[in-house]
Amino acid sequence: MIKYSFIIMALSLCGSAYAAKDIALAKTHSDPSLKWGPCPEIFPKGCELTILHGDPSKPKADVFLKIPANYQIPSHSHTSSEHMTLVSGEMKVHYEGQDAIIATAGTYLFGPAKVPHKASCGTNGECVLFISYDTKIDAMRAKDF
Repeated sequence: MIKYSFIIMALSLCGSAYAAKDIALAKTHSDPSLKWGPCPEIFPKGCELTILHGDPSKPKADVFLKIPANYQIPSHSHTSSEHMTLVSGEMKVHYEGQDAIIATAGTYLFGPAKVPHKASCGTNGECVLFISYDTKIDAMRAKDF
């Protein structure tokens, strides 16, 4: 088993959302070819994001989100639902109206569209989260709960 490693296989089999040039893709979060950039401005400095597949302004984009230990993701929501797998670290994820979830590497989480949520990375190293979005990627501030 490869600990702290996550391989994504993205095969374009249907739909016009993907260009004909799409081919199989395999990346780990530590791949030196990944181009990391800052997260949207609503998140505190220190959060990083890299696009793995797709166009973030269109449906069906995949990203890695990386945050340092002890980092707090503020309450926010998305237009899209999120399909997430924690690749490394330990993360507390809390959706409004539900009990908080403690996720460890390999945990899958589903985040419903438009539901406010917040998260924090534990104390034992950075957290890397793979996220797949159904529609365009956005993040809007939400009232804390």
